Amino acid sequence: MWSVALFGVSLVVIYIVHWVYRWSNPKCNGILPPGSMGFPLIGETLQYFIPTPSIDIQPFIKKRMDRYGALFKTSLVGRPVVISTDPEINQFIFQQEGKLFQIWYMDTFTEIFGEESLISVHGFVHKYLRSLILSIFGSENLKEKLLPAMEQQTIKHLKFWTSQDSIELKYGISSMIFELVAKKLISYDEEISSKKLLESFMIFIRGLISFPLNVPGTTYYKCLQGQKKIMKMLKELLDERVASPEKQHGDFFDIIIKEIKKEGSLLSERIALHLLFTLLFASYETTSEVLAFGMKMLEEHPQVLEELTKEHEEIIRNRKDKDSGITWKEYKSMTFTSMVINEMVRLANIAPGIFRKATADVEINGKFKIFLMQIEICVGYIIPAGWAVMVCAPVVHLNPKKYDDPVAFNPRRWENMETNAGSKNFIAFGGGSRFCVGAEFAKLQIAIFLHYLITGYRWKTIKGGNLVRCPGLAFPNGIYIKLSEKQKSIISNN
Repeated sequence: MWSVALFGVSLVVIYIVHWVYRWSNPKCNGILPPGSMGFPLIGETLQYFIPTPSIDIQPFIKKRMDRYGALFKTSLVGRPVVISTDPEINQFIFQQEGKLFQIWYMDTFTEIFGEESLISVHGFVHKYLRSLILSIFGSENLKEKLLPAMEQQTIKHLKFWTSQDSIELKYGISSMIFELVAKKLISYDEEISSKKLLESFMIFIRGLISFPLNVPGTTYYKCLQGQKKIMKMLKELLDERVASPEKQHGDFFDIIIKEIKKEGSLLSERIALHLLFTLLFASYETTSEVLAFGMKMLEEHPQVLEELTKEHEEIIRNRKDKDSGITWKEYKSMTFTSMVINEMVRLANIAPGIFRKATADVEINGKFKIFLMQIEICVGYIIPAGWAVMVCAPVVHLNPKKYDDPVAFNPRRWENMETNAGSKNFIAFGGGSRFCVGAEFAKLQIAIFLHYLITGYRWKTIKGGNLVRCPGLAFPNGIYIKLSEKQKSIISNN
């Protein structure tokens, strides 16, 4: 009896030991990058999500770079992942989009955004959806329609802010941008609607980058519930529009409905709803974080604010009509502003990683670092088919070999520096064929906001302002500011 029980226990122990061994030593037709797979199932997920109060490279990445080199393996939320911190390897990954690599996000992101969303599809479907998006976020529409609409929104919200005792910066900017985009996409007005779409997005966002525990009460559970509520609202809005086809609104919904009705169209109702969800989220969330972070940096660096103010006051002085709005030519002439925006985006590092998946076994020439001895040896590593790859943008943007004193806020570093879509040292908007389709929209929004902010107002942080990375940028206590108007004569009398 006891011998049988002992034999059974031994089998279980052997099985567990074998399982743990296989987890720690995944199969590979070659040499895997160095690193640890962590504990079975959870991998190193808990370590990855540990918050750190710094804009520097998170300790999780830095420690493994010091130990293993620029390319290493790990396991996050149950998936094997190779993390690349090398600009050359990153560029190779982007160049092989649709060949050796394809877009991939953690299973939790796919569950949230949908398998048919813009972030998940690839190939000709992705190209088709990009072409639809460019109909509203393309350069012509930016010049003719979005630029003046952005001005109106900025002027309206800044004026409103002055009447308040304080404004939570991230939420205030989010509201401003969301109001604009929601009107242009689906003719939605948060102020008069009973649906309160933005509030549901705020609930959704709090759990977006969190440990994926789908249990009532957790932030991730609330995130999923927020997503379901938003999708239900969008479906109701779509049904209302389809039921009244004779009424045109001049928004993106009109284009979507027209495409859905086309015979043989690639755009189904489900894809359309996920596309709208993604656009509403992406158009305001990252830009509001960059601007909130940027205003914190400008307040802490008055010399940069002074130089930026001079550029925008000069633009107003050179106008024939001092009360006219910003022109596209003026926007393109904002040289120092462009440097400031690049520096804000570089340091904010909103996206902690850009994900791809190997479609076949891929050989990568990397460098193996011998721990403690600090010796590097060139090695040909294999990234197995099906493994995820995370391009770590913060490491690229905080590389001391490319950026002198990398954690310092210094816009002048961008003079004569390469910032185009093919740059391997600046990947804030992605790279390759997946370069962010809304990049120019975001830059334009930031530039217009800064123009009206610094020429007409001054602000002071009165509460909060602390930031953490977990692993994305967050302001746990918010940033509360008091905004007041400048004297109008400052510009006109010079």
